[in-house]
Amino acid sequence: MRILGISAFYHDSAAALIEDGTIIAAAQEERFTRKKHDPGFPEKSIEYCLTQAGLTLKDIDHLVFFEKPFLKFERLLETYLAKAPKGFTSFKMAMPVWIKDKLFQKDKLIKLFEKFETPGDIEDRLLFAEHHQSHAASAFFPSPFEEAVVLTMDGVGEWATASVAIGRGNTLTTVKEIQFPHSLGLLYSAMTYYTGFKVNSGEYKVMGLAPYGEPKYADLIKDNLIDIKEDGSYWLDQSYFNYATGLTMTSNKFHDLFGAPPRTPEQKITQREMDLAASVQAVTEEVMLKMATNLAQSYNIPNLCLAGGVALNCVANGKIIRGGSFENVWVQPAAGDAGGALGAALAAYYVEKGQARKPNRSADHMKGSYLGPLFEQTDIENRLTRAGAKFEVFGDNALMEETATCLEAGHAIGWFQGRMEFGPRALGGRSILGDPRNPKMQKTLNLKIKYRESFRPFAPSILAEDVGNYFEHDKESPYMLVVAPVKEEHRLDTTDQDKGLFGIEKLNIPRSTIPAITHVDYSARIQTVHKETNPRYHALISAFKEKTGCPIVVNTSFNVRGEPIVCTPEDAFHCFMGTEMDTLVIGNCLLRKQDQDQTLAEDYKDKFELD
Repeated sequence: MRILGISAFYHDSAAALIEDGTIIAAAQEERFTRKKHDPGFPEKSIEYCLTQAGLTLKDIDHLVFFEKPFLKFERLLETYLAKAPKGFTSFKMAMPVWIKDKLFQKDKLIKLFEKFETPGDIEDRLLFAEHHQSHAASAFFPSPFEEAVVLTMDGVGEWATASVAIGRGNTLTTVKEIQFPHSLGLLYSAMTYYTGFKVNSGEYKVMGLAPYGEPKYADLIKDNLIDIKEDGSYWLDQSYFNYATGLTMTSNKFHDLFGAPPRTPEQKITQREMDLAASVQAVTEEVMLKMATNLAQSYNIPNLCLAGGVALNCVANGKIIRGGSFENVWVQPAAGDAGGALGAALAAYYVEKGQARKPNRSADHMKGSYLGPLFEQTDIENRLTRAGAKFEVFGDNALMEETATCLEAGHAIGWFQGRMEFGPRALGGRSILGDPRNPKMQKTLNLKIKYRESFRPFAPSILAEDVGNYFEHDKESPYMLVVAPVKEEHRLDTTDQDKGLFGIEKLNIPRSTIPAITHVDYSARIQTVHKETNPRYHALISAFKEKTGCPIVVNTSFNVRGEPIVCTPEDAFHCFMGTEMDTLVIGNCLLRKQDQDQTLAEDYKDKFELD
């Protein structure tokens, strides 16, 4: 049975294809259109999935959308009626869009799918999953567990903002929900908006900014904005927010509480924003830890699965794991709405169609999340030649040796190998790499390669077998969704003067023997690299370890600020030529910046809209 799932029309649209429960392909539309967080119908992602499997749309048994539009409309209408006449401006703007497009989304989807085949039986094959059911299915069904508690949290789906389900075999039963307008995800997004970052893309900046601050406002948040119960459930005082009926996230009452209007994106980031970020992060962690503790006690199941946008909060994930309430925690790597496409397909296969499920207890079913396009060596060489690139071709072993040498020399290296990753993290398929021992590497990558804020941290990719030697974490973390502390023996002593520094002043103080990936609180967002899922990346890090004794490389996504992660060799070459990257490795081709035709260089600093 072949099932195609899609997510679309909000943000991060995507398509995913499964066959008899096996994940064949999955990709976000932004990678093909080059439009960050593209919300449109995922036409190019669908084309990719079908091509990857050698199929046409006629070969697909079911087409599944990741949420139910009528339930969403019901929530919108009930919210406005409950708040009327407040919010009429927002209501007046929303209604024409809903009546024209979204309310009759089934008809719209049928017409869009008909681009792929002669009009006919699409309506008979079209199914709809609920938003949080899609998230839950994406978390449980690919996991290695026969039984698990499944926690999903995001801004809002149709009504639910958080849900708890119990997964057993091929069943997924929802047992608890928190409903709109009470939303931990929207609380975090409100603070993202208030501190001057974009909602639905800037939340990870708030998480990265938090260690520079102190949670001075945490009690103010808990005393006024959110009432947290002992089981982790919560209630939000809507008088402080404007997202239910307005055009902004926060109200004037929110601004009065914190003593100022929202920061504008052009304003300098101050200690105040850092403290606000630390505060909302601390509150989020408290909620998630209380939830995890209560769920473990209530259901006595040793396994926890996480999905939804809040599950991308890898600091909280790390604390849940170290808290020990659950023996095993598995997070869907495409935890946001893109992953809903995969979850919708899996929900249709197992829940709707009742197909048998066989979990692999030794590994999950995500194939390392390497589910996107692959380019063969001959194709790579042809594409690079047409683009005007100058390159050398190496054998496998020689390529690893030469790339490791370039890393040791301090190069920033574009690394393009194998299938593209599904989800927001680059995992060694479409990555920019550096030497973690180099104290200048973090600043170099942020300011000269990524063109983004200097405070943003970078992740270590470490050989899975070495993770316990460097971090206070002895479990797998293949999807870069867990933050853990650097071990004491790798930390460096700081002077009394250094300890007295505040905020961004902390940035340039080396804190460990691997300073480029050590955040100001001695933490790091870990990716464990496994020979079974990414042998080439594992081989490169092994070559670097042989040369330097260090089993770690800096890993950041292959893009600049505001640009989607690169998809094709041409995308990679253009990004290479538009930044101060030194070396580019695509397949077995190695490109050196000094060898390139400089007339092909372009300025990437302002090419993309800021995220």
